[in-house]
Amino acid sequence: MCTGKCSRCVGVALYPLAFISIICNILLFFPDWDVKYAKDGHITEEVKYMGGVVGGGLMVLVPALHIHLTGKQGCCANRCGMFLSIAFAAVGVAGALYSFVVAMLGLVNGPLCKVAVLWTTPFKERDDSYLNNQDLWFLCTEPKNVVEFNVGLFSTLVVTSCLQLVFCAIQMINGLFGCLCGTCNSKGPL
Repeated sequence: MCTGKCSRCVGVALYPLAFISIICNILLFFPDWDVKYAKDGHITEEVKYMGGVVGGGLMVLVPALHIHLTGKQGCCANRCGMFLSIAFAAVGVAGALYSFVVAMLGLVNGPLCKVAVLWTTPFKERDDSYLNNQDLWFLCTEPKNVVEFNVGLFSTLVVTSCLQLVFCAIQMINGLFGCLCGTCNSKGPL
């Protein structure tokens, strides 16, 4: 596969991953599918860092556009465009890493929830992980099923950011080859 075609494939693969990250982060603002928790400020701290919107979303979506266009003939399909795709892919790597770190912190610390009458993160200071012990999940009385909600969405963000990281790293290597060797877009029959 030539470097131009590889760039198009990487760019196309990054689009849905960026949108999944944005959607997951936005959904995390509405535990139990209710806006009252966001209005009252009862949102898990890591959600407010916007790792999925900023990191895995915008910081990957903008490079994905350039990377995708780098592979198109007549646009940026030249050595300079491939060189720029390395820089854009590096921005994507930084965004994916940010999303990954925030999502991992969200998983490790657990959700903000109501325990008896107090809003707290009951799993943050525990020696044993709440992820391995579902019997602890009953501690959160409100929002309903917030532990499952956060675990599912933060896990999706972790997987998505790992895939983004891999695709952006592939593009950095591909961009280096494209910069050195050209994009090998065929000009048609001679």
